[in-house]
Amino acid sequence: MSLRKSEKQEMSYHVIHKLPPGDSPYVQAKHVQLVHKDPDAAIVLFWKAIHAGDRVDSALKDMAIVMKQQDRAEEAIDAINSFRDRCSKQAQESLDNILIDLYKKCGRIEEQIELLKQKLWMIYHGEAFNGKPTKTARSHGKKFQVTVKQETSRILGNLGWAYMQLGNYVAAEVVYRKAQLIDPDVNKGCNLCLCLIEQSQYLEARTILEDVMMGKLPGSEDPKSRTRAEQILLELGGANSHASRSSPRLVESSSSLEDVFSQGIERLLNDWVPPHMSRRLPVFEEISPFMNQLAC
Repeated sequence: MSLRKSEKQEMSYHVIHKLPPGDSPYVQAKHVQLVHKDPDAAIVLFWKAIHAGDRVDSALKDMAIVMKQQDRAEEAIDAINSFRDRCSKQAQESLDNILIDLYKKCGRIEEQIELLKQKLWMIYHGEAFNGKPTKTARSHGKKFQVTVKQETSRILGNLGWAYMQLGNYVAAEVVYRKAQLIDPDVNKGCNLCLCLIEQSQYLEARTILEDVMMGKLPGSEDPKSRTRAEQILLELGGANSHASRSSPRLVESSSSLEDVFSQGIERLLNDWVPPHMSRRLPVFEEISPFMNQLAC
C-alpha cells in the first residue's frame, strides 16, 4: 500500500531535520532542539523523557550535551551521575566520554584523570568495545571505524594532557611515551616535547621536533601541526640545546609512575599471566615490554 502524501511529507520532514518518528517526550525534545533551536526548552523536555522512561539512553546523552553548550556543565555532570543507572550497559561508555569532556570543561582534572584510568582498565580487561577489536564512531555526521589501539592511544593522550594541567610533567611524559608507542602522531609528539622541555630534556625534545619537520611522524603533513612544531622549536632556540639527554629528572619520577597507574594497571602489565582463553587485548601485549623497562 502506497503512503499518503501527508505521510510522505512527514517522513521527509523528519529526515531533513534528522528527527526520530513519533510524538513521544524524547521526539518533542529533539524537535524543540533541532527545529525551534530552543535549548532551554529542549532540556526541560529531555528531563521529561528521562522521567517517563522514553529513550533514556539518548535523552540523557543529548541533554548533557545541550547543557554543556549552554555553559551548564556542572548540572550536566550531576544529571549523568544521577540517572546513568537508568541507562543500558551499552550506553555507559558514551556517557563516560561525555563526562570526561565535562570534567575537563569544569576544570575538575582529578576526576577526569580517574575516569580516564578507569577506561584504560576496562580496555585492558576487554570490557570496552564489547570485547571487539573495533567500534563504529561518528564525527561531523560521518561514521568511521576506531581500533582498540587508536582508542587506547587517544585515552592516554587525554590522560597525559590532564597531568600537564596539574603540572605533573614526569607523569605526563610516561603516559605520552606509552601513547606514542601504540599509535604515534604529531600532536602527542609535540605534547611529549613540552613535557621534556619542562624537565630540561632539550636534546630529545629537539630530536622529536625535527622528526616532525622531516615528516617522520603521522600527521606531519598537517600545516597546523608543522606550525606548532616550528613554534616549539623557536622556543627551544633560547634554551640549552646541547643539554645532556640524561639530564637529572625530578625526584618524584618513580612515585609519579605509580601515581599514573594507581588503579593497578602497571602491576597488571608487568605481572599478569594470561589465563586460558584470555580476553586481554593484543595492544597490552605489545606495550608490556615498555612497561617492564620503565619498572627497572
